[in-house]
Amino acid sequence: MDSLRLSQIAGRFAGQRILVVGDLMLDEFLWGQVSRISPEAPVPVVEVVSESYYPGGAANAARNVREFSAATSLMGIAGADAAGDRLLELLAGGGIGAAFVQRDGDRSTTVKTRVIARHQQVVRVDRERRTPISAAQTDLAIAQLERAIPDLDGIVVADYGKGFIDQRFADAIGCIAREHQKILTVDPHPHTSIAWRGATAIKPNRAEAFSVAGIRPPDTDDAARRIQAVVEAGERLLQIWQTGSLLITLGEQGMLLFEPGQAPYHIPTRAKEVFDVSGAGDTAIAVLTLALCAKATPREAAELANLASGIVVGKLGTATVTIGELQSGLKVR
Repeated sequence: MDSLRLSQIAGRFAGQRILVVGDLMLDEFLWGQVSRISPEAPVPVVEVVSESYYPGGAANAARNVREFSAATSLMGIAGADAAGDRLLELLAGGGIGAAFVQRDGDRSTTVKTRVIARHQQVVRVDRERRTPISAAQTDLAIAQLERAIPDLDGIVVADYGKGFIDQRFADAIGCIAREHQKILTVDPHPHTSIAWRGATAIKPNRAEAFSVAGIRPPDTDDAARRIQAVVEAGERLLQIWQTGSLLITLGEQGMLLFEPGQAPYHIPTRAKEVFDVSGAGDTAIAVLTLALCAKATPREAAELANLASGIVVGKLGTATVTIGELQSGLKVR
């Protein structure tokens, strides 16, 4: 790919107006040191020295978009609890529009706590209660989207399977995006039955692709056979989802792009070192969407998403990529 062309596309990210829709969470990180094994069980004793909090789930996808564009807003539901309060404070501090975030006193805000020691994640603790979205909440979200859509360039749906996205809401999002000719990208969840027909692009990971396609992952270390199995899953997903393009992320094997009527396009990983994959999918969908809104072709958008993912996995925690890092990465291609 032409690095100059990709750099020009990235330079247009700042002008894009993006709404991120999905399940909201709070990411908590406990940073500590390990000096001994517990006498109670064969596990390390972590002495916590600091803690930090970040927007999680769809809010992390919005945080990734916000690194490139000030016109970033978020739609979802947070509990009327302390974790929800902290999440809203983080969004405000990060310049992410939260006017479309509903609060629900009957819902607990999902909190994912990661314990980090010696630059490695020791354990993750999830505190959550999956609560389906109510008809009234869906009606409000659809009305909000209809009001917002004229002032948007694109919509990102980050479905974490926590209950905010149901089929009626998904159908409404697709209908509104198509009616107004806006970019719609989806990061799907494998354990829901939601159909995402008609999106501009859908970005599952390998496991999600196999799950939705109904194909068993190959039990082999042969890279060529593994890629061929992903190709079979991708071709089936193109038929199931009827999407403009499909980008399957493959971890250390990079990404595989599918477009109707074209041969699959493999993009090798750009990662040099992998410290933490937390939130890498959020980075990929954010950059993919921004690039498509900036008039990139699916291949160009996939190249930029792959580059951004390769940068973010070299950082600890649910990190983001800056425009400077993306531009620097393009210069060394």
